Amino acid sequence: MANPLNLTAWALAGALLPAAVQAGNASVPGAVTTPHPTLQNVAVEWAFSGDDNANAQVSVQYRAKGGGSWSQALPLMRVQAGSAMGYSWRTRHSGSVFNLRSNTAYELRLSLDDPDGGSAQRSVTVTTRKLPKAAEGGNVRRATPSNIASVINATKPGDVVELGAGSYSFIDWTADGTADRPVVLRAAAGAEVNGEIYLYQRRHVIIDGVTVNGRIRFNASNFISIINSKINAQPNIGLGFGIVAYLQSEDAYIADNVVTGATVWREPSFGESGDNVGEGIALGGPGHVVMNNRVKGFRDNISLLDLDESANQYSIDILNNDVREAGDDGIEMDFCRHNCRVMRNRLTNVFVAASSQPSLGGPSYFIRNAIYNAVHVPFKLHNSSTGNVILHNTVVKNGDAYAVYAGEPVNRLFSRNNLMIGGPGGTYNGYTSGTGRTLEIWDLVEARADMNFDALGSTLGSFSGHFGGTDFNSLAQFQNWTSETDARQIGLGVFAKQIAYPASPTRAYAVPDLRLKAGGGAIDAGVALPNINAGFAGNAPDAGAYEYGRALPVYGPR
Repeated sequence: MANPLNLTAWALAGALLPAAVQAGNASVPGAVTTPHPTLQNVAVEWAFSGDDNANAQVSVQYRAKGGGSWSQALPLMRVQAGSAMGYSWRTRHSGSVFNLRSNTAYELRLSLDDPDGGSAQRSVTVTTRKLPKAAEGGNVRRATPSNIASVINATKPGDVVELGAGSYSFIDWTADGTADRPVVLRAAAGAEVNGEIYLYQRRHVIIDGVTVNGRIRFNASNFISIINSKINAQPNIGLGFGIVAYLQSEDAYIADNVVTGATVWREPSFGESGDNVGEGIALGGPGHVVMNNRVKGFRDNISLLDLDESANQYSIDILNNDVREAGDDGIEMDFCRHNCRVMRNRLTNVFVAASSQPSLGGPSYFIRNAIYNAVHVPFKLHNSSTGNVILHNTVVKNGDAYAVYAGEPVNRLFSRNNLMIGGPGGTYNGYTSGTGRTLEIWDLVEARADMNFDALGSTLGSFSGHFGGTDFNSLAQFQNWTSETDARQIGLGVFAKQIAYPASPTRAYAVPDLRLKAGGGAIDAGVALPNINAGFAGNAPDAGAYEYGRALPVYGPR
């Protein structure tokens, strides 16, 4: 059996170096940082120089501070300096520790192993963020449409502003709270904002349970929470956006909202230039958490910012969202610098499920997402995207299953334990879905890719495609000629419930249950990955988003 995690390939994936390097092979360790921990996950960055032959590896262990046994995390990825679309990144070791408890201090133990010298250990302590909540005993200030401005001006840390019944056309929020005493905006029955809530350079504000027919915009603001609210985006207000931060903000918490746009699921809506409008949730800057929202009917339902607006997009969590009817991207994680994490989302009826064009060195994580009826591709890794990590995703789509039509190099793709099924395809609003190949990544840089233990199939019964420059026409060829030595061929019969093949992707299909059946070809098809699939049943983890016998995650508002 192949090395399941293949740490050497993981470390080497970033380098295309001369065959003989005579000097500088020893590592020179630098500083370890843990920037912008979120509620559940922590980014780890270890700077270094040297290691010219790129054979150093970094293992990670973690435990709650104060003792107890150590747990293993995924090793850090060796990120080789590079550039894409005019943006550059430096060489370093980088990665995440996942699935932690909020407001908890953790000890991390890092071990750098370099056979050429410079091996070292570092220990750091990092505390996850606490869940933002209103202070106890806060002063409640009652507001009406006529006095809202004066009420906000009088608001102090810990206060709650409650909107009374009526229509509010524009709320310019100018009050700040503190970490322990945030200010809160909430709504009583019959209150609606028919326009915009606007925050600029604000700190520690919670918007809780407000209905907005328009948008919420927060620019250059930190520790903003938008929770339990209903946002109905309007095409004539703010370009049809729902929740947006155009200027860099930090450490937002956007959770348990219902965000609805005006884009209709139909073929003319498909693609970047389609008849679609708005961004459901769009923001830039580090440390954001976007989780358990239901977002429907936008061009891009959840997205980061692009190009010059995209500075410092790292350590971002997009978790457990219910994403439906996206004319372009269900989740757009473009221009992530490192440690953005798209995990446990459910995406149904999306033109592209998840975009990473480009990932700026990585790692950019896509883990345990359930994707049904992604018309064009499940993962858009364009513009020389580098350092994407794709683990335990389930995909059922029209056309090619594991498809990336980049037209430029797909660099350092790490893939394990995915389940992807395609079938007969077509062309929709000028974009192809493919012809039913199991894997079609023409532009994959094979020397830098590390892919294995994926379960792939086509309803056509064939097994063909392109793994970079390698053309295969059977499972045996795929296993023998690529790194996918432990791949499996599967079909729709792996699911416990009857799953319709999305033969007409312009139709808005109901959300399916993509859990596995006992004895199916995806059971025990994966490989153990520390901190990703611990506690699996059977002889090995199952392929796809769901381990057999486990309850579904909570998608959307809790």
